[in-house]
Amino acid sequence: MSKRTRVRLRAFTCTVLVILAVGAVPTVRAEEQVLIAYGGHNETVVPMWVGIQKGFFKKHGLDVRMLQVRSGQMIMSTLAAGSVQAVWPAPSSVLNAASGGMKISCVASGSNRIPRELVVQKEIKSVEDLRGKVFGVQSIGGGMWLRAMIVLENLGVDADKYQLKMRVIGDDAMVIQALITGNVDAAILPYGFSGLAKRAGLRSLADTAELKAPFQGSSLCVQRGTVESSPDLVMRLVRGIIEAVAFVLESSHKPEIAEILRKNLRFATAEDVDASYRVLQLMTTLDVAPNLDAWRTMQRVVARLNPKVGQVDLNQLLNGNFVRGLEENGFLPEMRKKLGR
Repeated sequence: MSKRTRVRLRAFTCTVLVILAVGAVPTVRAEEQVLIAYGGHNETVVPMWVGIQKGFFKKHGLDVRMLQVRSGQMIMSTLAAGSVQAVWPAPSSVLNAASGGMKISCVASGSNRIPRELVVQKEIKSVEDLRGKVFGVQSIGGGMWLRAMIVLENLGVDADKYQLKMRVIGDDAMVIQALITGNVDAAILPYGFSGLAKRAGLRSLADTAELKAPFQGSSLCVQRGTVESSPDLVMRLVRGIIEAVAFVLESSHKPEIAEILRKNLRFATAEDVDASYRVLQLMTTLDVAPNLDAWRTMQRVVARLNPKVGQVDLNQLLNGNFVRGLEENGFLPEMRKKLGR
C-alpha cells in the first residue's frame, strides 16, 4: 500500500469516527429536569403552567414539572429534604420556614394584587355581621389565610376582636362546597370560584381588587445553597417565568390562556373562565423582583401567628440579583417594550 493510499485511508477512517461520534451525541442538550412544589390550585400558578405548556422553560433547557402539595409546611419540607429543586409557595409559608432556620432565597414573583371577592352567607350584609363567623382556608398560615388576613385588615376588621374563626377546609373548590353547605360563613375567593358561589345563592361583601394593600403573591424560592451552586439554573427559571408572564399579559393570547385556565382549573362555563382570566390580568405583573415593602407587611401579619417570623431578616431571604441582572442586560426592558409598557 502506497504512502498516499495510507494517508487517504487514515483520513477516511477519522471522518467515519467523527460521524459516528456526532451521531452518538444528541444534537440538543438534554433538558435538565426540575420539580417545583406548589400549594394553591388557582390563578397564582398560571405563569408556571404557561411556562411549561408554551415551552418557555424548554427554551432554556429545562424540563419543569409541578407537584401540588396540600399545605405550606409540607411544601417547604419537600424543599428542605431535597425532594424538589424549587418551590412556588405563598410568602407566609416561606416566612414560617425561615423563622425555623431554613435558609431560603426567593427570587421572583408574578403577582402583586389580590383580585378576589369576600364571599359570605346571604344573611351577612355588612362587615359588622362578620363577628364570630367562620372563615374557610386551605391551611392556617398558608396563602389563603394570608390573603384573608390582609383583606380583613384593609377592611378595618381585627380578626381577634371580631372573634373570627379560621377553619381548615382545603383548596378553593373545597371551600366553595363548604360555603354552599353552610360549613363555613365566609371566604376570600378568586372571581371564577366566587361566581360559582354567588350562583348558589351566596353574596359578595367586597371586591378585594379595589383595596390598596401592599402584596406579593406566590414566588419562586430555592434553598440558598442552590443560588450559590447553580445560579445558571435559577436564572433560566426566572427567564422562563418572565417570558410566561409576558405571554399572559399579551391580550392576543387570551384564547390560549383561557384554555389553560379551563383545563387546569376545570371550569364548566365560559363565564367562569372569563372571570378567572380577569383575575389573572389584574394580579399579573412584570415587576417580578421581590418587593421588600410588601414582604414587610406580610411579615407583620404572619408574626401575629408566629412571633419568630418577626425576627426573619428579609434582606437575607429576598434575592433581587437575578431580576436586577435581567433589567441591566435589557431582557426585561425588551419584554415591557413588546407589551407597550
